[in-house]
Amino acid sequence: MRIAEVSDSTLKYDSEEKLSLYAESKIANYWIFNLKANCLEVYTQPFRDFQGNFNYANKQIYLPNAIVNIPEFPDLSLNLSVVFPLVS
Repeated sequence: MRIAEVSDSTLKYDSEEKLSLYAESKIANYWIFNLKANCLEVYTQPFRDFQGNFNYANKQIYLPNAIVNIPEFPDLSLNLSVVFPLVS
């Protein structure tokens, strides 16, 4: 399962509170379209640490010029330049 958030004013909440809840729920892929930094944050491999906190073992950052493959749909990709158009 994948969950995607579009975050601007809710970025702190999405990247802390929701991230932990989604990891606890074993959401395999959590994507945050970070409108403040104009990037896509992809979190994978949810885990629970020895203190009982939930997080993701892997975080990848994709910049606006990247093309991201969608794992569940091998023939589809997302061109981030459409999501994050360059400001001139």
